[in-house]
Amino acid sequence: MLLNLALLLSFASLIFADYARLDVNNTAFLFVDHQTGLFQLVEDYEQHNFKETILALGRTAKYFKTPAVLTTSFEQGPNGPMMPELKAMFPNASYIPRPGQINAWDNADFVAAVKATGKKQLVISGIVTDVCVTFCALSAKAAGYEVFVVTDASGTFRDDVRYASWDRMSQAGVQLLNWFAVAAELGRDWRRDMEGMGELFSSNIPRYEFLMDSFNAAKNGSSH
Repeated sequence: MLLNLALLLSFASLIFADYARLDVNNTAFLFVDHQTGLFQLVEDYEQHNFKETILALGRTAKYFKTPAVLTTSFEQGPNGPMMPELKAMFPNASYIPRPGQINAWDNADFVAAVKATGKKQLVISGIVTDVCVTFCALSAKAAGYEVFVVTDASGTFRDDVRYASWDRMSQAGVQLLNWFAVAAELGRDWRRDMEGMGELFSSNIPRYEFLMDSFNAAKNGSSH
């Protein structure tokens, strides 16, 4: 009876949990093991689209001027180096090449780099979802951070592996959202910078570019 009541209260706390919104002033992005070798293992997303989404997430971090921490694991081995396009986006960011730790949170330099950002909301993405992302996300959550995992910028072997990972993280209180939701929640208001946000969204959503073209054409037409 007591066990059933405890389970019910636990379930209720998840249902009625407060809406924790991403705050552009309190957010850091963690790019975990987006490595060229590991990238070849991803089969739950089409690889070209997956790569473009990762880069769109990188552009989001840069657009909002939020801190970023990049890390790799055993990059001199089969995992390979960090995706060069992603690494080039953040020439001044903390870059932690872990010598072998599978869980990034087991590396003291990585944890120190995260703490040095001074942010309490962590947006995490990486390869593979069930290991590099999940382990880091759960560890960061246990360390007291608000954790947001970007589902479409994290990949793994199969759909069932992905869903099991999402379930494990969400049960621990990790929020799951896609790249577009991250960008929109950080932006919050079109009046902040309509042109800039429209350009950001268009970078990975071709049809959004059509919307912006139509809007600009109508605006320019009405100005004559």
